[in-house]
Amino acid sequence: MKACRVAVVGAGLAGLYAARTLHASGIDVIVLEARHRLGGRILTADEAGMPAEDGFDLGPSWYWPQMQPPMETLIGELSLHSFAQNSEGDVIIERMSRETPQRYQPIMADQQSMRLSGGMASVVRALARDVPADRILCDATVTAMSLSDTGIELTVKTGRGSSDILQAEQVVAALPPRLLEATVSFSPEQDKATAACWRDTATWMAPHAKFFAVYDEPFWRTAGLSGTAQSMVGPLVEIHDATTASGKAALFGFPGVGADQRAALGEETLKQACLAQLSKLFGSAALKPRAVLLKDWAADPLTATAADRVGGGHPLPGNSQWVSGLWKDRLILAGSETSPSEPGYLAGAVVAAGRAVADILSKMDSR
Repeated sequence: MKACRVAVVGAGLAGLYAARTLHASGIDVIVLEARHRLGGRILTADEAGMPAEDGFDLGPSWYWPQMQPPMETLIGELSLHSFAQNSEGDVIIERMSRETPQRYQPIMADQQSMRLSGGMASVVRALARDVPADRILCDATVTAMSLSDTGIELTVKTGRGSSDILQAEQVVAALPPRLLEATVSFSPEQDKATAACWRDTATWMAPHAKFFAVYDEPFWRTAGLSGTAQSMVGPLVEIHDATTASGKAALFGFPGVGADQRAALGEETLKQACLAQLSKLFGSAALKPRAVLLKDWAADPLTATAADRVGGGHPLPGNSQWVSGLWKDRLILAGSETSPSEPGYLAGAVVAAGRAVADILSKMDSR
């Protein structure tokens, strides 16, 4: 049986931030990640859709420094380079299918959206570098947790199909509460109110998809357009310039059709409909992409559950007690949705993980 002082379940932003901070504090930590890659909902990919060190953010791509100082502080601490989301040029509004889309001069936003050079996965790589490589285990799916006299025994299914047992004094569950409730069995069981709370907490981004069209050049900029568009027609309802800091040109948008409708349409049909809409909004050059990408997070079983196929609102802060009863002293939730501020956002992951680490260090000091 393997053992560690703290097991972190999930190697997204929250999990890696927690692991890095615990390791820096001299705490023996092991990170368990079900995917074959790090990052969770952070996924920076090349035009073939494969994880890349300089690509397009198929998951979260923005943060707002003034509204989200924890994220700004972390990016500064990691010495990462940020750049502003392109907003130069007109925006396009598409109100009805029978009307021509209209151009407008943009109203400057109070808060500037920022992106990271190399994509949002650069923050994942930077955090992971500060954790010993042999303490981060990919293809390691936690299927069960059992309380023991000295902590928690985790049943871990490996990529080889076998199961291992890991003993930890404390566990940080750095994944969405709804996903935790749906995929991990507990002995003893979580009390009904706790399980219901986890189940009823919507996972941000899980119902959604992102579509990308990659081009040889950002032709819309030459035409005096910012790449930003809003549509009441669809299939894309919100579109933005996704050109990277290194100059790889792209547009991306959020489909407004639900997960079940996307599945019924099929990926290729939806991609063609999205390209046709981009052509209507930005001109015929939009019909000649180098590549197109569609990431449907609702179809990702390591992000979404069946309950996530129906879109929900953004998670709201409020619940301060995510674990109760016999589990309270051993299990801590640290997914972004559990944050008291900015839940669901990248900054929420940093805040939730920071609180989890502070809780663990306090408990260990008291022991």
